Amino acid sequence: MPKIPPVDSRRLIKILENFGFRVVRQKGSHVIMMNEEKTRIVIPVHPGRKVKPGLVRAIMREAGISREEFFKILKKK
Repeated sequence: MPKIPPVDSRRLIKILENFGFRVVRQKGSHVIMMNEEKTRIVIPVHPGRKVKPGLVRAIMREAGISREEFFKILKKK
């Protein structure tokens, strides 16, 4: 399995939307997303900067997304 790459925050939001998360609100440079089970995910949004692999991995864990599912959606977009 390849390494998790840095991902643009807007792209990460689109990936999470594919898994049933929706943007609930934004406070400053952080977008808060939630799914039907009320799982809350916070995505930092900084123009021109990507979300680092460690944080992407932590977000995937919180969202319950496997590496295989993540890479499958990442390749589509």
